[in-house]
Amino acid sequence: MPNPVPQSVATRVGLVFGGRSGEHEVSIRSARTVAEALSTGANRQRYRIILHYVTRDGRWIVGDGATAALSGTIPVTPDDRLPRLPTTARQVDVWFPVLHGPNGEDGTVQGLFTLLDQPFVGTGVLGAAVGMDKQAMKAAFAAAGLPQVRYVCATADGLAHPDELVNRVEQHLGYPCFVKPANLGSSVGISKAGDRGALLTGLRAAARLDNRLVVETAVTARELECAVLGDGNLNASVVGEILYDTAWYDYTTKYSPGHSSLVIPASVPPSVRDQVRRLAIRATQAVGAYGLGRVDFFYQEKGRTLYVNEINTMPGFTSQSMYPLLWQASGVTTEELVHRLIELAQVRHQRRNFTSAH
Repeated sequence: MPNPVPQSVATRVGLVFGGRSGEHEVSIRSARTVAEALSTGANRQRYRIILHYVTRDGRWIVGDGATAALSGTIPVTPDDRLPRLPTTARQVDVWFPVLHGPNGEDGTVQGLFTLLDQPFVGTGVLGAAVGMDKQAMKAAFAAAGLPQVRYVCATADGLAHPDELVNRVEQHLGYPCFVKPANLGSSVGISKAGDRGALLTGLRAAARLDNRLVVETAVTARELECAVLGDGNLNASVVGEILYDTAWYDYTTKYSPGHSSLVIPASVPPSVRDQVRRLAIRATQAVGAYGLGRVDFFYQEKGRTLYVNEINTMPGFTSQSMYPLLWQASGVTTEELVHRLIELAQVRHQRRNFTSAH
């Protein structure tokens, strides 16, 4: 495998954050953590950060405007005066897109950087797209033989015949169940239904956000998570658990202080811990992802049953996010983690170009 070319000068990292999704604010918070890690210890000499803020309208801002956005002061420049594509490609050696959700974690920006023929942190188009769309993801998991809770796939168009759709969900799943847009993260648009009326309301609400929908049977279970890092040879972190004081882990619970807590490592039997780590790697491989990812699980203590819930190919990177905390507990500091991710991106790009040339 080719090795990264030694740098006599600092590598220029294009840190991209913001974006056109409901996770815009979370992306900014994630970018702060990454920027701090790239400016700490040995990374201060290794890297020079070039900030790229993507507005909610999809325009790119660099320079003072991006610096202000990172600190929480959103620029007021009219969007129609800003470019819709990065104009700084020649100034960047490797891209670090800290974008969550649609137009960032779904293969779109990965396709842009692939067309630019520049290295970028994280998985490629396939892994991002399949990992983002819950219908495609579940199909990939099923093909790989991974355990999942029962689910029904639907479309917004199916609500033209609501009784037929609701009957199908009731027949296959029953209540309670969760209704989810297929292509949103951070629990955006998700609702829990305990009866026919709530199910129909949840389906209509989700359909306003996405044409593709997933309904899952609700299970009483602990929620475990495992981080994955690597390319080819994937490594899994220690296992963590999320505890929360609400009915379920919704957006407000995730990002409001005091409503949830993380337990790292999770208090589970060694056999369960080892199975989670194995399944996390298999789930990453099933969707064709590499680089980084966080795989979420449901664990029912009775019978020690595990279900793969989902994969996030660009998980939250805030100072309170599970992904960097899991690696810290595994002996990898956030400073070292971002360094490894950049090295993986460079090696992957070199190998891709080497393969294409032969």
